[in-house]
Amino acid sequence: MPDPTPDPKQLNRLLIAALVGLLLLLVWNLALGQAMPAGTTIDPRAAVEKSQAAIGRAVGDHALTASDGRAIRMSDFRGKPLVVSFIYTGCFQVCPTTTKFLDEAVGEARRAVGEAGFNVLTIGFNLPFDSPVAMREFARKQDIVDPRWTFATPSPDTLDDLARDLGFQWVPTAAGFDHLTQATILDREGRVVRQVYGDSFELPMFVAPLRELVLGVPAPANDIAGWIERVRILCTVYDPRAGRYRLDYALFFELFTGTTMVIATVWYLIAASRRRRRAPDGHVRPA
Repeated sequence: MPDPTPDPKQLNRLLIAALVGLLLLLVWNLALGQAMPAGTTIDPRAAVEKSQAAIGRAVGDHALTASDGRAIRMSDFRGKPLVVSFIYTGCFQVCPTTTKFLDEAVGEARRAVGEAGFNVLTIGFNLPFDSPVAMREFARKQDIVDPRWTFATPSPDTLDDLARDLGFQWVPTAAGFDHLTQATILDREGRVVRQVYGDSFELPMFVAPLRELVLGVPAPANDIAGWIERVRILCTVYDPRAGRYRLDYALFFELFTGTTMVIATVWYLIAASRRRRRAPDGHVRPA
């Protein structure tokens, strides 16, 4: 039988050849590759950097018009965490898909933190076409019936400042707009705390910061209902197979088992320490 052990010299030659090929490919790309003209597409790396730079920023009290015609301001949403997304109503694929997935994520988050735990705001950025009427029709087409979800149109004077505060960017293209798909999570004071990217994402990426924000305010000491609700939220876990959050009763058993083991360990250490004090030379004294 031939020796199955590979020749080290041959492996070294293969590795050197692969490294040289990779270097040649990089040189070729640098020499002949050309960037797309400015304004035709968004630079994902730069867009994410600017989006991340918004974290910790307080969003200004910008004026908007809700899809039912009400004049609202960003300050109207303070007091609870807020999820903000941007769309344009002329989008026929990405924005509807993103909004429908966000609707599913919002539903799971409400199961985890309570129906009234947070609000949602979707903003149309393609002015003047994303009017309140157009936003209302967009919400209807996506079957959004959440009473704590507002679809709104910013004023032309505040759109750029609002987008900058939230770390959102877009550029016009021949097919519409190229923009960073993100859901921005604000705390109850109106500060950006998290950016979640993509037209779909792992639910814990979205639900976890909302749970943290909702649990960040301690319930009153004499509020039994609030204490029970906090325990329920803490014991709610994400089930990747079912794709949803559920109450995990196993956590109660794990807590009981862990507490029992800690108590047993402490008792054993105390007992061992007492035995050593009784026999400092390491031998048991005769009775």
